[in-house]
Amino acid sequence: MISTALALRGVEISFDATTLAFDCTIAAGGIVAVAGASGSGKSTLFNVIAGFEPPDRGEVRIFGEEMAGRPPAERPVSVIFQEHNLFAHLDVATNVGFGISAALRLGAAERMKVEDALSRVGLAGFGSRLPPTLSGGERQRVALARAFVRHRPILLLDEPFAALDPGLRTEMRSLIRDLHQEEGNTILMITHHPDDVRALAESVIFLDQGRIIAHDETARFFERRDIPAISRFLG
Repeated sequence: MISTALALRGVEISFDATTLAFDCTIAAGGIVAVAGASGSGKSTLFNVIAGFEPPDRGEVRIFGEEMAGRPPAERPVSVIFQEHNLFAHLDVATNVGFGISAALRLGAAERMKVEDALSRVGLAGFGSRLPPTLSGGERQRVALARAFVRHRPILLLDEPFAALDPGLRTEMRSLIRDLHQEEGNTILMITHHPDDVRALAESVIFLDQGRIIAHDETARFFERRDIPAISRFLG
């Protein structure tokens, strides 16, 4: 039996006169694309799951546990934002080390984990480099390494390829697929690109005007032409 990684039930969150509502259930161990036009609620959905924005009502359950009142640091979730959130004045190894300890109290075993994580994302020997000296793709790899040393079972990727050229986009998709197979975690990925959905996702959540209006297996999603917002996304 496949376990449920994430369940949102009757979740609502309001901003001024706008109310967003989310209901969905996501099985453990897959890659789910989260798509929709700008302003449709994708980032808010991630913020609710991660605990950055508490909902006004409803339940957020992760592996069956209610998350109400639990701060982001105590949730079994890692987030990689579009802008990487790396500390420019700290070297790569230190940035990755924050995934293990915010106080950076790392023993020999923890430092080995950092080195191993960098090796896994193709950045062996980059530990002493500063983020401004790296390319966009390399900075995204550092963010991935930091997420993976945390070993959280849910990973949220907020437009992870937005700043990358087509060649690097393909390379990063392959890396995420490989790391996912190694970790067996559950990945939710915000994207505006149908190619990302086709290349990585097993299923798709589609939002429009603050609502989840479709949750389909990927093959079924690409066949849909019954909803105008999805037709516009697919082109």
